[in-house]
Amino acid sequence: MKKIRKFIFVSGGVISGIGKGITTASIGRLLQAKGYRVTAMKIDMYLNIDAGTIRPAEHGEVFVTEDGVETDQDLGNYERFLETNLARANYCTTGQVYAEVLRKERAFDYDGEDVEAIPHVTDEIIRRVEGALEENKAEIVLIELGGTVGEYQNALFFEAARIMKLRAPDDVVQVHVGYLPIPTKLGEMKSKPVQQSVKLLNSMGIQPDLIIGRADVEIDERRRERLALFCNVRPEDVISNPDVDSIYEIPLIFEGQKVAEKLLEKLHLPVRSQDLQAWRDLVRTIQAVTKPVKIAIVGKYFTSGDFLLSDVYISVIEALKHAAWGNKLKLELEWVDSLQFEKDPQRIQLLKMFDGIVVPGGFGSRGIDGILRTIQFVREEKIPYLGLCYGLQLAVIEFARHKAGLAKAHTTEIDEKSPHPVIHVMPDQEKKLLERNYGATMRLGAWPCKVLLGTQAYQAYFGQTPRRGQQTLVSERHRHRYEVNNAYRSQLEKAGLVFSGLTPDGQLVEIIELPAKDHPFFVASQFHPEFQSRPLHPHPLFRVFMAAAAKI
Repeated sequence: MKKIRKFIFVSGGVISGIGKGITTASIGRLLQAKGYRVTAMKIDMYLNIDAGTIRPAEHGEVFVTEDGVETDQDLGNYERFLETNLARANYCTTGQVYAEVLRKERAFDYDGEDVEAIPHVTDEIIRRVEGALEENKAEIVLIELGGTVGEYQNALFFEAARIMKLRAPDDVVQVHVGYLPIPTKLGEMKSKPVQQSVKLLNSMGIQPDLIIGRADVEIDERRRERLALFCNVRPEDVISNPDVDSIYEIPLIFEGQKVAEKLLEKLHLPVRSQDLQAWRDLVRTIQAVTKPVKIAIVGKYFTSGDFLLSDVYISVIEALKHAAWGNKLKLELEWVDSLQFEKDPQRIQLLKMFDGIVVPGGFGSRGIDGILRTIQFVREEKIPYLGLCYGLQLAVIEFARHKAGLAKAHTTEIDEKSPHPVIHVMPDQEKKLLERNYGATMRLGAWPCKVLLGTQAYQAYFGQTPRRGQQTLVSERHRHRYEVNNAYRSQLEKAGLVFSGLTPDGQLVEIIELPAKDHPFFVASQFHPEFQSRPLHPHPLFRVFMAAAAKI
């Protein structure tokens, strides 16, 4: 039987941020439901080797894969929709491509040829695209081309897609996502932006097979016919993708327009199965829940000028949604800038209006005093608390200052001369910092954690009653340089802090908590559990946090 090797490229029109990633993830989910092994790949045009050194406020969340690659946030969407773990092969940047081409040139791998953009750079791109399919043992790989059509930075990626289509026309499909604005004063949907972006594609030798029209509302027949006429596609190949309350509705919107069937037809593949019931049940739950639970994320990376940057914490937001739906709750989420508690300490009382508080990951000193005040308040007021990465480190600092008698406790990240460095740089990370070796050098990827019996963390992962011989190890993803200082562990434990998760060798703290008798839910992890939450399978720590917040 001939091995199936199919490729679907997803490109974007003249406006960025309109949903290529969600479109890619949704199509992948549908193709899975039709019985195919599917994976997804993100190609980014920047020269960075990875996303690890890019400011989140500039490019959104840094998502970390199991094998420790710092990637674009879209890989998180792929993992959540496809319910699979992705890896290094699923992420590509211009920097990676150029670095490999230059390495090969230095190693004489090109046998003395003059190395050029075409064919050498395009061949390297194609090698990586085909490698994503092979590494994931997939039959179909979806490739999201970052940026917008017409940008000179990504021209070689479009050229690679053109070459692949030329070489194997039955194995490559082009999907184009474009925006259809409705100017307020005109009140009419305009198709020209999509027409123009398709013309740009055509000028690069690419004809889209399917057009996904993003808009506030459904595309009407007149616009559908105009797009078909001017973009050289069938009217039925113009797909409407209107705004929705939840991104998890999009696979069902596409299913109603037979997107998967159309793509499989173009790839000369049959429909093998129909399996979307679990996803339909999820969407029904999302639409049906009414009992509110009010959660605040207290942090410092929320704003850019007058705009809110929710993408900075997109995995945290989605994990909270998953946990709410898993508990049949409607999430009411608010952003709280910790700086306000530094300017006006009395405003901390506002936190009483929330059912639970989350402190996410972060770096640096800005807004830290406000977060420390937040943690002290929720600890004393017994408001459910979930700390993530930096949220654990700051919880340890707050506890050390106010419960363990270490008034000047701090992290060496902020105060190198602290007399009580309860959080300090990991020994293997110190040299890297001195050498200014920042890229891909943190403790990254999946590491095992041994969970302590009888703790809230244990109950979250394994249930109330331990079984004989039950494994207490879990695997979670990390992204950090600093850790709890073991020199203070005994003192903190005596003061009442529980170290409920450790590395198997006992050397690194992974989870802390307060005893259930002292607090309804106060748990923090050094790792990032949000990276492994799925809409159909909420992460255990988020699930029990949400239950505590709702007093279930």
